[in-house]
Amino acid sequence: MTDALHQALRGVCDPETGRDLIAMGMIYEARLDGTSAHVTMTTTTRGCPLTEMLRLGVEAALLAIPGISAAEVSLTWDPPWTPDRMEPLSF
Repeated sequence: MTDALHQALRGVCDPETGRDLIAMGMIYEARLDGTSAHVTMTTTTRGCPLTEMLRLGVEAALLAIPGISAAEVSLTWDPPWTPDRMEPLSF
């Protein structure tokens, strides 16, 4: 994952926890292909009512990166998200 992708995705937060999607362990893959960004992500549950809001947030964050002209955000639940995917809290 490039620094620009990493920084942009750190700006998208799960509203239920207030933690960014990388810290939550919801980003499975993020890559650039020329001027297109591709992300594969998950949600904490398959029926999460915030799925579309999170997907759109990731898409908007990717498109805000200078030089990115297209963003593809794919959802997957394989493997399923579990709390052990979360980064430890640091104080």
